[in-house]
Formats: sequence, structure tokens, C-alpha cells
Amino acid sequence: MNDQNTTIAAISTAQGEGGIGVIRISGERAIEIADAVFKNINGKKLADMKGYTAAYGSIQYENEKLDEAVALVFRAPHSYTGENVVELSCHGGIYISRQVLRAVLEAGAKPAEAGEFTKRAFLNGKLDLTEAEAVMDIISAKSRSAARSALSVKDGALRRKINSVKDDLLSIAAHLSAWADYPEEDIAEVTDEMIFDSCDKAIAALSHLLDTYDIGQAVKQGIDTVIAGRPNVGKSTLMNLLSGYEKSIVTDIPGTTRDVVEDTVLVGNVLLRLSDTAGLRDTDDKVEKIGVDRAKKRLEQCGLLLAVFDNSRELDDDDMQLLETAAQVPTIAIINKTDLENQLDITVIESKVKNIITISAARGEGREAIVEAVEKIAGTDRLNPSEGILSNERQRANVRNALASVREAKAALEMGMTYDAVTVSLEDAISELLEMTGEKTGDEVIDRVFHNFCVGK
Repeated sequence: MNDQNTTIAAISTAQGEGGIGVIRISGERAIEIADAVFKNINGKKLADMKGYTAAYGSIQYENEKLDEAVALVFRAPHSYTGENVVELSCHGGIYISRQVLRAVLEAGAKPAEAGEFTKRAFLNGKLDLTEAEAVMDIISAKSRSAARSALSVKDGALRRKINSVKDDLLSIAAHLSAWADYPEEDIAEVTDEMIFDSCDKAIAALSHLLDTYDIGQAVKQGIDTVIAGRPNVGKSTLMNLLSGYEKSIVTDIPGTTRDVVEDTVLVGNVLLRLSDTAGLRDTDDKVEKIGVDRAKKRLEQCGLLLAVFDNSRELDDDDMQLLETAAQVPTIAIINKTDLENQLDITVIESKVKNIITISAARGEGREAIVEAVEKIAGTDRLNPSEGILSNERQRANVRNALASVREAKAALEMGMTYDAVTVSLEDAISELLEMTGEKTGDEVIDRVFHNFCVGK
């Protein structure tokens, strides 16, 4: 771990031009170091100011005024990191922000490592590990639901769920241990019913968290989505309809799209990483054939298929081949060109695909139906962002392992094994939950969690 006795500093705003740049300083000497570079307009030292106060002045570097600035003072333990913190807000811009940081470093601060401010907040008990991870989820959120979910975890929604399970299991495990170790004491005997009840509650809560993981990932990371269909069926028009602008070239000439065109769009509460593929057909055109082959490869790997069919034409062999592929992956069948006379036998599609909608992409009609279908198939229509959801594989693994251990405890009891065997499994489950929140975990796990943070956070 890093030496928490050092005072660290970093630029906490984005590296680029902007209205404001913030240099954050944290550690025992934060206020002293800030006083060395910041000159209050009224001459008052930051060391003489209370926490949660601000001062206007300037940054002095190499005997020159570098920039005007505002200094915000936070005193331990009432700060983000739990340490003394000063935030110097100067004019935004790469040069000015870096010069202010250089002045702070030369005054005695050390450059902060990636995620070190949040890491110190965790080590100082301001956040648990799930709440610390939610900080980066808030920063990287690409939708309202993703931001709300991350903020709920940051506010402790997930921690409270885990603590509820953990505390119940701890109570039973402690009772079992005390009853076994001190039989002569007047300790109430633990009954099988009590253990079964605690195990069933834990299994239900942990199972629910695992069930919502994939839904949460759809909100947070998005779904690899392929738009596929035969040439001139309206795939590119659909791509443009979802994107909200002309991303793909649209013509009435079959084979216009010869390669995979990609975009990321928000459809309701679901982020779709869209790929508009070349029309699926046999072709002698070498360039188009490469695009078709790439399209077929994408179909095999996608998380969601938007299979497009032409309402004004009968199904052909290419359509039937697409329907066979649709049976292997989550699919929404989109019947396009409903503004034209119907020639399509929709019953064939209904026999292969459960989710079917009709649209007229050329008229811009049907996006709402697509949103509803996507949210339904992704499960986000059932997602409550305020509940607190698992945000990464580390958390998922801890919950999965804890669930397996609780089930082992219940199975041991059902088979008539001793309470010692039950206790071992319960303690394994508790250990997994303690590791998840960071109450009991090693340096390697902690370092791995903060490795992907940005510097300054």
C-alpha cells in the first residue's frame, strides 16, 4: 500500500481547456503546502481558516503570480479522503493547471497515483469497497439509469443489502460457536428452523443480486447488437433511426453497405453498441463478400440481434438462414416498410422468433416500439436503479461464492451433519461478503480495485 503519511496532489479535472481546473491536495500537510503557493487576497492564512470555507486569492510560483484562484479548505476527518484537503480552483487549461500542480509538488506534495484519493477514503473508513468502485461508475456512466444505479451504490444501497445478509449469518454462526464452545453456559440452543430460516433469506437475497447482474451490465456497459438482414431491407435506415443522424449511407442499391458500420446509441435505458452489417446474400463481388463474411461472424458473437425483414417482399433463402441464426441468440425481429403493401408471411417469423415489432424506418416510425422491445429483452423494464446492483465481476464472484457456501450449509443441515460443518460453510460465506465490502481483504485486491481509476480521483 502507499504511505498514507505523505501528502499527495493531482489535477482532478479533465485534461483540456475548460472554465475551471481543480488541483486537489490531501494529507497531513495539505493546508501547509497550499499556504506555500496560495496568497489570500486579505492576507489570511489557510491554516487559520475553518473547514468547509473558501478563500479568493492567487497562486504564486517562482516569485510570480501564476493565476487567480479559489482555495477550498476541508479539515480531517470531514473531507472526501478523511484527511486534510485543499482544492485549488484556477482557470481551466492544460498549461495553467499543470503549472499550479508543479508549484504544489515543489512545495512538498507527492504526485497522486491512480485512484489514490478514493483509496485513502476507503482506508480511512469514508467508503466501503463497493462504494469506492461506484465512484468510477458514476464518472463513466453513459445513461441516466447507469448514473442513478452507480449513485445508489455510492450512497450505500448495495452495502446495506450485503450487511443485512452478513449480519444475519454472523448472528447464527456466532450463536452456533458459543453454544458449541460453552455447553455449560446458559445459552439458548440454536434450532434447525432458525438456521434454515437464515439460510433461505440469504439465498433469496444473494440470488436476486446475481439475477440482476446481467441487467445492470446492459445498463452500464451496453449490449453488442447486430443489425442484420438481406440487402436493401432497411438496415442502414434503421441504424440512422436509432442513432438519430445519418450514420450509414442509405440508397436503393443492394450491397451499398459493404463493411460493418458501428455506433453506440442509448435506446431507452439500454446502451446498444450497434453494428450495421452488410446485407446477407451470396455475391461474386469480392469486397462485398468480405463484408458479408464479417457480418456472419458478428452474428455468432452478438448479445442481441435486430433481424430486419421487408414487409413488401416474400421471405427468401437469405431470410430463412437469418431466422435459423436468430434461434441461437437473443433476437428482435423487425418487420420494416410497413408503409408498403404486405407480401411477407409473418407467421413464419412468429414460429421462429418471440419478439416481433413492425416499423417504417423510412418514415421515422417505430422507434418507441423498438425501445420497449429492447428494454423487455434486456430486462431493464424490471430494473430499479435505486435498489443497488452488482457493478463488476469481482463483486459478482464474491456473491456467487457466498451463495454457494450458504447452500452448502443448508445441505449439510438437511443431511444431518453436525453444526460444526454448518458453521464452517457459514463462515466461508461471511468471509466472501467481508471481502466484497473490503472489511476483510488483502492489499492485492485493494490495489486491483483502484488500478483502473483515473489520476485525481
